[in-house]
Amino acid sequence: QVQLVESGGGLVHAGGSLRLSCTAAGNIFNINTMGWYRQAPGKQRELVATITGGGNANYAGSVKGRFTISVDSVQHSVSLQMSNLQPEDTAVYFCHGDLDVIIDYDVEGPLEYWGQGTQVTVSS
Repeated sequence: QVQLVESGGGLVHAGGSLRLSCTAAGNIFNINTMGWYRQAPGKQRELVATITGGGNANYAGSVKGRFTISVDSVQHSVSLQMSNLQPEDTAVYFCHGDLDVIIDYDVEGPLEYWGQGTQVTVSS
């Protein structure tokens, strides 16, 4: 059983910073990609940033230059450093993993996993 365990998030004033972290717990064989998506009230879930196990990152245009994603392929974790946060960044942020996992001694994957979500609120 694989779970994505998130930490971080909270309330910050505009211009402030927050860091989100997510660790994949379980029998992980390989990270294909991990990343963060967000969903604001009344809106669809959207990509924020993703990164491959080798460290190739991809960002949404709205966060490029403000957010930095990083991966630790040994610890099976991903972090998102968010700077210069703005009220429009307010959303529930979800960790996502596209992982190869070990099930009954076999490698299965890629399989998709989601975290439970963590709230980020930016006040003006």
